[in-house]
Amino acid sequence: MKSILKAAVLGAALTAAGAQAQATELRLSHQWSNKDIRHQVAQMVADDVAAADVDLEIKIFGSKSLFKPREQYKPLSRGQLDMTVLPLSYAGGQQPAYNLTLMPGLVKNHDHAARLSDSPFMAALEEKMAEDDVMVLVHGYLAGGFAGKDKCITAPEDVAGLQTRAAGKSFEQMLAGAGASIASMASSEIYNAMQTGVLQAANTSSSSFVSYRIYEQVSCYTPAGEVALWFMYQPLLMNKSTFEGLTEAQQAALMAASEKAQAFYLEEAKKQDAASAKVFADAGVELAEMTAEDFAAWRALAMETSYKQFVDEVPDGQHLLDLALAVE
Repeated sequence: MKSILKAAVLGAALTAAGAQAQATELRLSHQWSNKDIRHQVAQMVADDVAAADVDLEIKIFGSKSLFKPREQYKPLSRGQLDMTVLPLSYAGGQQPAYNLTLMPGLVKNHDHAARLSDSPFMAALEEKMAEDDVMVLVHGYLAGGFAGKDKCITAPEDVAGLQTRAAGKSFEQMLAGAGASIASMASSEIYNAMQTGVLQAANTSSSSFVSYRIYEQVSCYTPAGEVALWFMYQPLLMNKSTFEGLTEAQQAALMAASEKAQAFYLEEAKKQDAASAKVFADAGVELAEMTAEDFAAWRALAMETSYKQFVDEVPDGQHLLDLALAVE
């Protein structure tokens, strides 16, 4: 009787251990606060996966608490990190093709961004990610605009002679082509630079313009509207081998949660632009609008500067650029 009881207890212990082995915890890293849209996207996926009850937990490490912002892609590709939300252009050093995901004038508006995410262009980038053992769970672009200390900025001639901060190397190349003097700095430094007269114009994301209170330092704001020059691809990525190691039920729950989060990301990204315009208007800042003609002039300038540089530096650059430009 004792031996039967002992066997039953041992069997129960082994079953419990087996169930515990099935439970998986994934670590997700990002650089933002828990109020940021990118955190909300990650949290949605984590919550929906938990609700699916498939023994899968996603633990989020925000505010740069696990890895520095630009140091997340490499550990992700090596399997030292399971998931991350990051601007893909941060990994342009590893894969120069990713620099196309922060290229002036390549994306016109949020709906165009969504079409790019579901196109042969993105499929080509995802092939490069797969080489690094990385895959996309949630596609998403965020937009941005311009702010001027003393004047409105809508067309290339508006930045001539101005000390300007741009978001990314490609934007710096284009703005320099328009006659601007370039001041490289983090978006968190724009406020002080404008306050001290170091900076006269800036280009960054809608959310950064608001969170860093740039409306206190400028006279005119050009928000992302019907068209916008600044779009940055900021997906939720996962280590491919880690995903493939999950059970079918866990994979299905993760994909379903990601699809829902992607729809939320698109709608919220659109709202952020409108919300930023309201904040600036409420602060008494003049609002300017970039027209389709302005956009075309910027893109023509980008063709001669940023796009040309990209094609010269990246072996399959022209092919990738053509794929992106083919998306209407």
